[in-house]
Amino acid sequence: MRVTFCTDLDKSVVVANCERRGWIQVGPDDEWNIYWAGTQTCRSLFSVDSGYRMNDNQIINHFPNHYELSRKDLLVKNIKRYRRELEKEGNMLAERGDSAKYLHLDFIPITFVLPADYNMFVEEYRKTPQSTWIMKPCGRSQGSGIFLINKLSKLKKWSREAKTPFQQHLSKESYVISKYIDNPLLIGGKKFDLRLYVLVTSFRPLKAYQFRLGFCRFCTVKYDSSVAELDNMYVHLTNVSVQKHGGEYNSLHGGKLSVQNLRLHLESTRGKEVTETLFDQISWLIIHSLKAVAPVIATDRHCFECYGYDIIIDNKLKPWLVEVNASPSLTSTTANDRILKHKLLNNIFSLVTPPSGLPDVRWNKIPTEDALGDFELLIDEDLINLQDGDSHYLVKNTYKWK
Repeated sequence: MRVTFCTDLDKSVVVANCERRGWIQVGPDDEWNIYWAGTQTCRSLFSVDSGYRMNDNQIINHFPNHYELSRKDLLVKNIKRYRRELEKEGNMLAERGDSAKYLHLDFIPITFVLPADYNMFVEEYRKTPQSTWIMKPCGRSQGSGIFLINKLSKLKKWSREAKTPFQQHLSKESYVISKYIDNPLLIGGKKFDLRLYVLVTSFRPLKAYQFRLGFCRFCTVKYDSSVAELDNMYVHLTNVSVQKHGGEYNSLHGGKLSVQNLRLHLESTRGKEVTETLFDQISWLIIHSLKAVAPVIATDRHCFECYGYDIIIDNKLKPWLVEVNASPSLTSTTANDRILKHKLLNNIFSLVTPPSGLPDVRWNKIPTEDALGDFELLIDEDLINLQDGDSHYLVKNTYKWK
């Protein structure tokens, strides 16, 4: 059977995985079955002007409006809407505690979109003056344009000096400003975050899988929350694209630690039970972030997507969702990285293609147990009520998310 693939990413990990399966590389104008594309390519392919119509044997690695989850401002907007809707329904998930905080859905830091929410931000800031906030441009990645503030005057000064001051009609670039997690869990005195990979094969019904082999990304400089270190991004930002320019960067391990080793460390220092609870909470927040965007994603049977989730754990072992990437880096900075990313791509291709090997959008997207590889099921709404004994291995995980 001739299966063809196309990619516009100059990444050997994609080509090597496809060729190992005997798939043949073709150009975008040829007849392709699988397209591993950049987000820009997807946008133009799905645009009204392109007039392109995919056939039943074609699949592509992005949903048309994947940015509802990966743009920082839209992620926050969708999660806030999701909470409000559950609250209206009287759903227990949207229950609030004494301080009006959500008891179950409190997994993103207090966040506002600027300039639109400027007045609401000021009101919140005044409740805890001198608290630290982190500013991020909505449409950028890899730590670009991020800075920390702890005084309102700093924000006003930045606004005056920025090319796009906080005036609605002038502002071209919007920012999110979030309460900074200033009590991160430290290992060796250094701050880190988790990069986890989540594969979504359908949003309606929701079908999502989590890759077991994520990793922690460490800062190269010991954490210091003092005002003196507020501008030192080597203390605060875990992005490899930032840290690799630091003098303390170790290219051998790339400032990374596997999730398995993090789990072992936590089990030995904090105990097995709380470690299990933490990882359950991480799965919980991933599922509910996906549920929050599911109604607004243009779900298309030809699409699948691998998202890169960035999660910070605080010193009380509470996970916080920082952001979601639609094109998590496939660049390998270390030998372990290369192995992990090859395995990731191999497992993704096994999950998104039916047992026949030829993509087919009529397939029910229920993979065999062997096809899962290092992925584990997070949720499959099709299977939640399925009582078929053969599917038990997939169903057993879904009950706790019901």
